[in-house]
Amino acid sequence: MKKIYSLLAFISLFLLSGCNVYNFTGTGTIDAKTFQVNFFQNNADLIEPGIDRQFTLALQDLIMNQTNLNLVSNSGDLTYEGEIIDYRITPMTATAVTSNGDAGAAQNRLTIRVNVRFTNKKKETDDFEKPFEFYYDFAGTSLPTGSVLNAAITTIFERITQDIFNESLAKW
Repeated sequence: MKKIYSLLAFISLFLLSGCNVYNFTGTGTIDAKTFQVNFFQNNADLIEPGIDRQFTLALQDLIMNQTNLNLVSNSGDLTYEGEIIDYRITPMTATAVTSNGDAGAAQNRLTIRVNVRFTNKKKETDDFEKPFEFYYDFAGTSLPTGSVLNAAITTIFERITQDIFNESLAKW
């Protein structure tokens, strides 16, 4: 009977020790304790004021909310840096030509592209530099201002920051 308890204790210990290998965000165990997100400068041809700061904060917030890493201003184990390289609005579908000869866009698309350089001091093979891009479609009768612009930027940044997180930490 004592052997059965010992065997059960050993199996339980083995199973419980595996719990720290994976967590629900998919980051698993990482050696890093700190991260830093350097300011993402807006280098796009078309400048929308303030999106550089919004993006930087969105990336910081996502990493803080999905990991137990500590945010630092310098010498982080993980470093995210880069720039916003494209901000553009393009017509996606045209409307019919009206009696006065005007045609317009039935739908427009706001696209933002961010170039990211990721450095992992603990595991240099994870380092990368690559662009991340996403878009938001809105009615051609709307202008990308106010609530339309806020919804677009929120949606785009949520997707891009999650893609960056997945590429750098989740490995999905």
